Amino acid sequence: METQKNEAIALKWFEAFNEHNLENLLSLYDENAKHFSPKLKIHRPETMGYITGKSALRAWWNDAFFRLPTLNYNVTSLTANNKTVFMEYVRKVADEKDMLVAEILEIENGYIIASRVYHG
Repeated sequence: METQKNEAIALKWFEAFNEHNLENLLSLYDENAKHFSPKLKIHRPETMGYITGKSALRAWWNDAFFRLPTLNYNVTSLTANNKTVFMEYVRKVADEKDMLVAEILEIENGYIIASRVYHG
């Protein structure tokens, strides 16, 4: 049952992200969620790739949606269990080469508590 719930959270995550619906995206996260992304290292080197909390997530994704209005993720694979979801997707941005991405969501009590992004 938890596996199905976690897969549903991942599908809602893709829907919110692709709609650039920041509030729906953030509603899936715990208040103190942690996030790692190589893109954070590039655009905000002071973070060393890590941010914590919804306000930091809000600032990061708001900036991404502003800078990249065509940003879209096409899911290619989801593997869920009772604590995590492993997601593979293609990052698409107009005038940029497509990027293969893997991301792991850690979920507790129906909320994402941590996410880690890996680029191919």
